[in-house]
Amino acid sequence: MKKIAVFASGNGSNFQSLIDFSREEKLQASISLLVCDRPGAFAIERALAAGTPSFVASPKDFADKQAYESAVLQELRNEKIDFIVLAGYMRLIGPTLLREYDGRIVNIHPSLLPAFPGKDAIGQALAAGASVTGVTVHFVDEGMDTGPIIASREVAVDNNDTRESLQKKIQETEHALYPAVLEKLLNGSKERIES
Repeated sequence: MKKIAVFASGNGSNFQSLIDFSREEKLQASISLLVCDRPGAFAIERALAAGTPSFVASPKDFADKQAYESAVLQELRNEKIDFIVLAGYMRLIGPTLLREYDGRIVNIHPSLLPAFPGKDAIGQALAAGASVTGVTVHFVDEGMDTGPIIASREVAVDNNDTRESLQKKIQETEHALYPAVLEKLLNGSKERIES
């Protein structure tokens, strides 16, 4: 069974949905590690409640990005992690991790990429007056949300949507799409997954 590390920076709602999915034995993989770059993030509480080991370290405590990622990489090796899943991880992945996990790092982003990359995609969609946004799962490369797209799903933006209501719709979509995509990926599919 493959071992997954989930990287999260905040609340960890996608992390929780993956834990729940794996407990239902729908995901043929073990969620074996949480990597969190923000001590105090609620994702850490979720990991504790689930009995999932955590590696929590602030990048500010390291000399540079390479030193931080080297510490993360050592932890991934210690836990024999096969696959990295980014779930609200607010840092660009650098060469240290990309080299070691080439083709084995995925991210979920709250827009239909390439529209609204980077931070605050929901705010960007609302500011642009978009009638449709969505969720995209993609492989991670050195760019900001630029890796090959694996799957996406549309979410309608209603005239009366607020940031909070749109975020709720997007998170519901994420929590359904991400586990399903990971299940297919971990079974060996590297093709775009229609959803």
